[in-house]
Amino acid sequence: MRRLAFLAAALVAVTFAPEALAANGAHVSTVALRATGPNTFAPDSEVARFTLAGVQWRGPGRVFLRTRSSTGKWSQWHPGAPESEDGPDANSREATAPGWTAGNPLWVGPSNAIEARAIGRVSRIRAHLVWSPETRIPYRLPVAAVSPAIVPRLSWGADESIRRGPPTYAADVRFSIIHHTAGSNGYTRSEAPAIVKAIQLYHVQGNGWNDIGYNFLVDRFGTVYEGRFGGIDRNVVGAHALGFNTGSVGIALIGTYGSTQPSKAAQDAIARLVAWRLDLAHVDPTGFLTAISGGSERYASGIPVVLSAISGHRDTGFTECPGDALHAKLGALAASARAIGLPKIFEPRTDASGTAIRFHARLSSAQPWTVAVATTAGVEVARGSGTGPGVDWTWDSAGVAAGTFAWTIGAGDARPATGVLRAGGATPPLAIESASVDPEAISPNEDAQADSTLLTYRLNVSANVTVEIVDSVGGVVATLVDRVWTRAGQHTMPIDGTVLSDGRYGIVITARTATGATVQRFVPLTVSRTLGVVTASPAAFSPNGDGRKDRLVVTFSLAAPADVRIRIQRDGRWVASPLSGSFLPGTQRFVWDGVRSSGSLRDGGYETIVEAEDEIAAISYGARFVSDTVAPRLRIMPTKRLRIEVSEPAVLTLRIDGRALRYEAKRAGIARIPWAGRARRVRAVAWDAAGNASGPVVRIVAPSTSGSGQ
Repeated sequence: MRRLAFLAAALVAVTFAPEALAANGAHVSTVALRATGPNTFAPDSEVARFTLAGVQWRGPGRVFLRTRSSTGKWSQWHPGAPESEDGPDANSREATAPGWTAGNPLWVGPSNAIEARAIGRVSRIRAHLVWSPETRIPYRLPVAAVSPAIVPRLSWGADESIRRGPPTYAADVRFSIIHHTAGSNGYTRSEAPAIVKAIQLYHVQGNGWNDIGYNFLVDRFGTVYEGRFGGIDRNVVGAHALGFNTGSVGIALIGTYGSTQPSKAAQDAIARLVAWRLDLAHVDPTGFLTAISGGSERYASGIPVVLSAISGHRDTGFTECPGDALHAKLGALAASARAIGLPKIFEPRTDASGTAIRFHARLSSAQPWTVAVATTAGVEVARGSGTGPGVDWTWDSAGVAAGTFAWTIGAGDARPATGVLRAGGATPPLAIESASVDPEAISPNEDAQADSTLLTYRLNVSANVTVEIVDSVGGVVATLVDRVWTRAGQHTMPIDGTVLSDGRYGIVITARTATGATVQRFVPLTVSRTLGVVTASPAAFSPNGDGRKDRLVVTFSLAAPADVRIRIQRDGRWVASPLSGSFLPGTQRFVWDGVRSSGSLRDGGYETIVEAEDEIAAISYGARFVSDTVAPRLRIMPTKRLRIEVSEPAVLTLRIDGRALRYEAKRAGIARIPWAGRARRVRAVAWDAAGNASGPVVRIVAPSTSGSGQ
């Protein structure tokens, strides 16, 4: 469970740039529904086509809706808000004002009409209609059950421009809540990403939430999609279970699962996802916990509720979600998730009594275990070990100075558990343990390259801190922090150099305790606008003399005369110095053929470092590139469906039964070529990013009605 595989688009014809993804025609339209008869409602005029629909209304009554497909057939009546307790917590900044009852989005496929009917008192009804066309993304299974493949937001076309606020984070994750989205179960594989995008549009532009409510979504084919923005491995607070969003991971299976059984592919995907995500938090998928309600229709705010680590939405609110069929599978899914990626560490924690620190954890099975305690600088100060189904070890911290310590619990191949704590005996004398800036030289010429630097320093005890910038003779030119009480630990501060003229400076950090103890640290900083943006192109070049991308072009600009040296480095070691000389101001261009004194450049990743030295200082910037002289290898698989195995990412130029096709393989492996029927004659050539081309590979199949393959 150490790696996380992300799916990327593979076919050139359906690979979208971020702009195209955000603007692929998806949109939301809101229409008012007027009374057309006793308790029936419809728009005043024809509506634009849509694929997902939902209604909102005022009043305590209930609303049902139906839609007409593009073929002219009306659907059955659906409840407008079957999952009314989806949404942000009531006390969150994301919560919407009361008044409208928010319905749930229903995927209905291409449709062109909507009607509603009301039961009880309803004063106004409006419909949010989302048009979200199919978004093709290549599909593959994860290479291992413990490494869930997750389609990132970029690939399914999340519109980042409509997000209404930054993500919020919980202190930890304690459980997961399983949902179904409601709507049709008959969607195709290529419709699934469009459903995810439509739900995002509905949640944001219809319901007024910050972003899509779920942390993850899963389709019936077993594809997992990244949901709410903020980081798949971070504790992002969603909007999926009223009163129980904080500390939970919301996972929605696309479709309705009241009586329909979820597919095995979907169940396996949920188990893998939960196994990975809960293991990040060291939560036992088969365990139980007590959660404090933040306020829902079922549980008032402050009520403790006992939940399973894998719960259904109905366990926290008055809802049928995730449907009887899916809810009945949760126990088996929890058992499957627990069995994936063993061994595991559960519920790590520490207890303190004076200077005695006790470490606890449960293990999935008896294992040799260790506990290591180190200073924040990485110096180990204590270690304990044992063997068994649990960790129980006590450290007497009286022998070390009081401070912050990092601890790690390890057990075989389990994901280590880590944390920090305050411990130790006597308070040590005040010290600024470390201080640095990165980079040490900046060029604030607003070219987005080293315009600012980041100051990092560490205090061993809390103190009042002052941060000043001084010039070469010690005069203060700027005060960044003036006597601010700062806790012990590591601190960072961005420093914008645009107000500083070129020259040599120092950053002076002064720390003073309440008892009057004072220490200082000096960090040098150089400001020089002489060197501008450095680029190296192409990003991959092939110095093998075949005439394709054989030259690396390094460009840089100078604002003043300077002595320039270009070096090539790999893994921090210099491997070539192809240029050294004096240059006048202006844009400079250097072309390199990859030749060096010690022989040809080996294949691999490199960085070109341009160093410019003027009257003030030497400053350097880098640009990365790859040397690749090996042509890709490919093989046409002996299968009925057209499959081609390629040794590295490459563009395939194909001629299939006289027709030309271009296909981009994003990774090494077997590529599924989108070709209907049996290809009789196939000619393929692979081109990698460095311009290397394989020899042509040809397969000819004699006319026949026999054959087999996958």
